[in-house]
Order: sequence, then C-alpha cells, then structure tokens
Amino acid sequence: MGVFSKIHRYREKGESANVNNVELFGQPVRSLFTSTAVFSLHHKIEITDEHDNIAYYSETKFPSLHDKTTVTNANGNLVANIERKFLSLHQRHFISMADGTDFEMSTELFHLIDDITNIEGLGWQLRGNILALNFELYDENDDIVAVISQKMLSIHDKYCIDIYQIEEEPIVIAILVTLQHIIRDREAAASASHSASSSSN
Repeated sequence: MGVFSKIHRYREKGESANVNNVELFGQPVRSLFTSTAVFSLHHKIEITDEHDNIAYYSETKFPSLHDKTTVTNANGNLVANIERKFLSLHQRHFISMADGTDFEMSTELFHLIDDITNIEGLGWQLRGNILALNFELYDENDDIVAVISQKMLSIHDKYCIDIYQIEEEPIVIAILVTLQHIIRDREAAASASHSASSSSN
C-alpha cells in the first residue's frame, strides 16, 4: 500500500520508493528501516538497510526521567546522545552528535493535524501529519533531507526513512529516534488522559 499511496507513504524492504516521494523529490539516495522492541524495558530500536543489515542501534536507559538514549552505528561507535527536557510543554529534546554538533528538537503546540518540529541549532524543520504518519525533514535552505513514514497498526513500531542528503545521515537517524520518542510520549499522555477521564465518569 505504501508504494502506491499518496497519503500513507510507508513501504516495506524490497518495495519501490513511494510514488508521492518520487514525484516530489526524486529517488532517495538511501533508504533505512526501523523496528522497535516494544516490550523491552530499554526501548531498543534497530535500524537496517534494504538487505536487513544493521546500520544503527538505539537504546534508552530505564528508568530515566530524562529518557536518556544512546545511538550507535553497526560497529558500536557512538553516533548521538539524546535527552528529553523534564517537564517541558513543548516536548523539548537535546541531541549531541559524536562530531560535536548539538541541537534541540521542540514541538510546536496546538497543531491539530500538521505538526511542526523546530530543530534549533541546525535551522531545520520536521513537518508532519500525525494522521497519515508521514514526516518530511527540511534543511535551513528548505531543501528536502529525508522523508520518514510510520507503518500503521504495527506492534513493532516500524518506520521507513528515505534519505536525500546522504551526508546528513547520522543527524537524520538521531532525529528519527527522537521523533519516535516524541510520538511514544504523546501516545502515552493521550492514553493516560483517556484513562483518567474514564475513571472519573
């Protein structure tokens, strides 16, 4: 469905790039895929290429109020450290890359359908649609860096990442992992709010 859909752009390994992505941005330089061990206390994410080769790992310390996460490459070398600001209304995360680059992701509030996440320190933006589960990453010149799509109704929390600026791949991966944490936190907050509302009725 993801290959031919202009609304939901997720695709599985081995399938062609999504038609909408190709029409808008051309063929991606590289595509990666994630699968999260959803029942792991350490929230582990594996990121693989088209051939199922491991490209990156991420692991979150548990328990951790600040959601401290480490991203490494296939050789175990550090790529990024990610930390959530505690008690922030804007879901602010701090990302420190292994090469010394530091930036923050902060989600704008009150967007009912389209989300805009500012990436301070880079001048980038992550623009997304929480209903279609598609996100486009743009650099400071408003050029496409990557397209991130989440699979619907998957217990393994799967994503496809089409990368257009290959030199920015490590940053793209750090942003992807942070995005997954933002979405997970938002879903947990919505579930908690729903439970509280149900119990009060």
